[in-house]
Amino acid sequence: MVFSSFVFLLVFLPLVLLLYYICPRRLRNVLLLIASLLFYAWGEPVYVLIMLFSTVFDYTNGRLIEYFKKQNRPGRAKAALIVDVCGNLAILGFFKYADFVIGNINSITGAGISLLHIALPIGISFYTFQTMSYTIDVYRGQVEAQHNILDFGTYVTLFPQLIAGPIVQYKTVAKELTERKTCLYDFSEGAFRFSVGLAKKVLLANQIGAVWDTISGLNEMSTATAWLGAIAYSFQIYFDFSGYSDMAIGLGRMFGFHFLENFNFPYMSKTITEFWRRWHISLSSWFKEYVYIPLGGNRKGLARQIVNIMIVWMLTGLWHGANWNFVLWGVYYGILLMLEKLFLLKWLDRAPAWLGHLYSMFLVVIGWTIFAQTDMGQLGRYLKAMFGVGVTAGVDTDFLYFIKCNAVLLVVLVLCSIDHRVWIGKLKKYRGHEAVETSTDSRENPSIFELGRDSGGCIVVKAVLMAVLLVLSFAFLVGDSYNPFLYFRF
Repeated sequence: MVFSSFVFLLVFLPLVLLLYYICPRRLRNVLLLIASLLFYAWGEPVYVLIMLFSTVFDYTNGRLIEYFKKQNRPGRAKAALIVDVCGNLAILGFFKYADFVIGNINSITGAGISLLHIALPIGISFYTFQTMSYTIDVYRGQVEAQHNILDFGTYVTLFPQLIAGPIVQYKTVAKELTERKTCLYDFSEGAFRFSVGLAKKVLLANQIGAVWDTISGLNEMSTATAWLGAIAYSFQIYFDFSGYSDMAIGLGRMFGFHFLENFNFPYMSKTITEFWRRWHISLSSWFKEYVYIPLGGNRKGLARQIVNIMIVWMLTGLWHGANWNFVLWGVYYGILLMLEKLFLLKWLDRAPAWLGHLYSMFLVVIGWTIFAQTDMGQLGRYLKAMFGVGVTAGVDTDFLYFIKCNAVLLVVLVLCSIDHRVWIGKLKKYRGHEAVETSTDSRENPSIFELGRDSGGCIVVKAVLMAVLLVLSFAFLVGDSYNPFLYFRF
């Protein structure tokens, strides 16, 4: 089941919300657990068992770690943690990487081992990382082990963020699992945020995604057309995934949870380092906290820091998929971040902002091209087209046609990629008023879509805007069969 389906929008969500708000508070987690399992079983009935096993496995290991720490047996606590991490990685590795490993063994040795052809359980990368962060934090003493398995199961299976993130660390919602409060304001803010995310997905990502699908399927293209296709995919994946994150955050808020932000206008970045502070924040934070820092981070010298960066980014690439293009994508960003650490950041800090932005977006578009093409031969051909190797090194009729048909859409996509707070601040400053200070740290801005709680005019504007977005989204869903979610496959 996907958030942009009529089954979810017209049946599942209204029914769950109704039951949630009429049932006693002590039963709300049970209701959410049952609803989340039904939500997952709609498309993955067999793989519900894997998620339930992970829930029991991590719950048990969390209790064991807590018990051994209280008994002053650090060795056994560490052993329980190792068992937990290895178990989670074994499950993830089997389902996600078994055929990848077998295929590469066959290619290298000619062994002819039969592929397993195992379907990838939706969302396994997300909930595996969530449960591992829980047991690691219990071991570190950052959270107490959850003693109620139903509450823990609610955390693992919570349907708003179950199948495509954001990665919600247990410590950020531990209190709300048992003590959350709901109010009309939070519900309305959540509903508005959900409508914004749905509009991003349906009105923007789906429309520009169709352009990418058409261009990437061409047998021949000019350099301009190739770049237009890559830019189209860059917009599609941003509005697809950030739209899903907005819907997840909005749904969570409607049920009393406050998930951390997952995007902070990444296409406004002036360096690749800044881009990865703004894009998929929950994943970047996870790798930083549970891989990069334990490896030594930047505490053991520049050479070790560079090695740590490359390790993290190779793992980040593999996390996204069992294909060599994802490994190449991870290495690509690892090298760019390494170069910025070595010398580029010093130069970019002194360069004009527009130049840094141009530099970042040029490299990001190339990165998304690598990300999009799982066939390495096709990837090579597409990159050659982008740089004018063996193709028309200018514009062609296809390019002019796509630009003519999608000019308004492209302008809207650019405008919606811009942080409105920055421009409002600049406008006020230009008019002689004190500029509004804005933070690029999403953790300091829990919801960039919120307007003043006390402003009646703002409430009316948001209500009207939400109604318009929902009507337009439903209208497009009725007439459009193209409705993928890109991050489901990760």
